[in-house]
Amino acid sequence: MTPSHWPADPLAAVTHPDPYPYYAALARLPAPVFDARLNLWIVAHADTVAAVLAHPDCRVRPVHEPVPAAIAGPAGDVFGALMRMNDGERHAVPRAALLPRIAAWSAAETASRVAAGMLTETLDAAALTAYAFNVPVRTIASLLGCADAQLPEIADLVGRFVAGIAPQAAPDRVAAAHAAATALLAFLDTLDDAMTANLLGLLSQTYEATAGLIGNAIVARLRGDTRAAAVLVDAVLRDDPPVQNTRRFTAQTVDIGGARIDAGQTILLVLAAARRPFGQGGHECPGQALARTIATQALSHLVELPDVDWHYRPSPNGRLPVFIERAVK
Repeated sequence: MTPSHWPADPLAAVTHPDPYPYYAALARLPAPVFDARLNLWIVAHADTVAAVLAHPDCRVRPVHEPVPAAIAGPAGDVFGALMRMNDGERHAVPRAALLPRIAAWSAAETASRVAAGMLTETLDAAALTAYAFNVPVRTIASLLGCADAQLPEIADLVGRFVAGIAPQAAPDRVAAAHAAATALLAFLDTLDDAMTANLLGLLSQTYEATAGLIGNAIVARLRGDTRAAAVLVDAVLRDDPPVQNTRRFTAQTVDIGGARIDAGQTILLVLAAARRPFGQGGHECPGQALARTIATQALSHLVELPDVDWHYRPSPNGRLPVFIERAVK
């Protein structure tokens, strides 16, 4: 692919048919690059990405806006409590409590919960997309102790919550996210757990990130990749990861990779270019082994795939396939 066919920028790259030659070029630049049109710094070199992720003054949220003003209300309250949206003690304490709980879920137990969520209807494009998005969140909810009868509603609510807290979500989606957050907290409160907001956070991260991993593995299968499910999932994490970008916000002026970045600036970290699919450091994804297990088991149950096409759901960060019926020529 020639540069003339490259995506316009890293945000457009997320849903581009093949952004990886462009990413490779970005990854060769060790210094951050300022994009005046996007009004942010772009970092894609592996060492520079690692430096930003480790820097104490590069925060997960802007100092002046810990919760986006647009989602003030129940959804915003949950957002503000999520460990992944906080630094320092508000991140470390719930993370330390959540990690042992995730580690306690065995691969065999996780596999059995994935199998319980298998498709029963005809496997067409719409069912394949629903499978990729629903199986991960239903598996986690089941592992958390939610009843089987609750799982479809929980999956639907998590989808509404995630859609409503996305940047530039329409007002009706934000309203739906408020209602979903309230209902989900009620579900999780019945588990008698003091970490309800972060359990909801685990469900919401699972909904998109693991769904994207399953979906991109399905895309690889549709392209003819016949490797064993576990091998293919690891290859997808390396070569076509579901989480392509993340952001950091400078609390103070910082020097990164030879560039001086003022306080209050946004840094876009192109994880897909840096080959860091789960992040790194204190905010490294706590559920990466779990995501691999769920995706591997979900893929292994898809013995025969329908002849479908796909495009990517609009997103500034996640590479999330949506399967569509192939056009008749």
